[in-house]
Amino acid sequence: MDRRDFVKTGGIALTGLLAGCSQGSSETDGTNSENGTTGSTTTTESSSYSVSMAPMGEVTFESVPEKWIAYDGAYADMAVALGQADGITGIGYADRYYTYVYDELDGVNVDRSTLTENELLGDTIPKEPFYALENDVHLMDPKMLINWFGWSESDVEDIREAVAPFFGNLNFRREDEWHDYRYYTMYEAFGKLANLFKETERYEQFASLHDEFITKVQTQLPSAGERPNVLLTYAGADQPEQFSPYRITDKGTSKKQWHDLGVGDALAGTGIDGLSTSDRGKIDYESMLNVDPDVLLVRGHERKSAEEFRNTVLAYMRDHDVASKLSCVQNGRVYRGGFLHQGPIQNLFLTERAAQQLFPETFGEVTSDETLFDRGRVSEIVTGNF
Repeated sequence: MDRRDFVKTGGIALTGLLAGCSQGSSETDGTNSENGTTGSTTTTESSSYSVSMAPMGEVTFESVPEKWIAYDGAYADMAVALGQADGITGIGYADRYYTYVYDELDGVNVDRSTLTENELLGDTIPKEPFYALENDVHLMDPKMLINWFGWSESDVEDIREAVAPFFGNLNFRREDEWHDYRYYTMYEAFGKLANLFKETERYEQFASLHDEFITKVQTQLPSAGERPNVLLTYAGADQPEQFSPYRITDKGTSKKQWHDLGVGDALAGTGIDGLSTSDRGKIDYESMLNVDPDVLLVRGHERKSAEEFRNTVLAYMRDHDVASKLSCVQNGRVYRGGFLHQGPIQNLFLTERAAQQLFPETFGEVTSDETLFDRGRVSEIVTGNF
């Protein structure tokens, strides 16, 4: 039997959900809490099983998917954490999937040649690669394809019927008007993929490690009034003049480490609203002076080390007529801002880095050899040796 015949959608019709139905009673295998364990999958036949996630609804599989592709690094990282690294066939944005964190984990790696060879990036995402790769599941939100890349509902249906289902929820931000269905936290979405790949035990081990790590960090944080306020921005140039700001208050998964560390949003109460990833608003150094954040975080430099970032971006700001007046620049509190798309493995590294950036007296400097979580334990879970 052809691989494409092994996977089918069951339960609620996909086209109805794409028209804007929100998820409610159809959620049969959700997580109990953000970091809780997942419920069991629904078995419909002796060999088949069903999993559910908005906006797809219930999706039935005849066997556990072996080949998969993800739109972004967050869902790819979730699959890798569940021991599925060998099944990846491509990615939406290869440059935004930061696999170098796996270098610190024994036995964990992803073939980057596969990622660059089968990259879906472009002004549009064509359907042809989906047919050519013949994956068992597409880890991406189909409504993202419709609203960002011009797909029609019939395009989604064609790929679902001819190749394999979609399974994903765009949750790295919560700003899109078209996203009128349920959002998931990182670990809720992670739990959904655990049900998909039948790796709930591995998920539970990972969630337990995560909870212990976050609890350990949070118990050492200073009181809320003593934590810095943070301005999170994007500017990819080594000599930036304008920045796209993000609101820390957005609950998307791309900001999870800042939420867990309880930092303040420097833009709160400033009147600077609506500048986000969705409308690409800009602020300059003059605007920053009116805010004067304790810490400035700049995304777009994740291929640099901490030292390389200081020697380029921070060095430029220190020599800049206006930027040099910012308290954060004078105090050297300008750092890389983390990944836009992060999964559970990446989040451990980014949370450790953020804690060391913001509270070096407590957690050590980023450039030190001090670590806040057990790399060996992560490797054991990912490789199945727990």
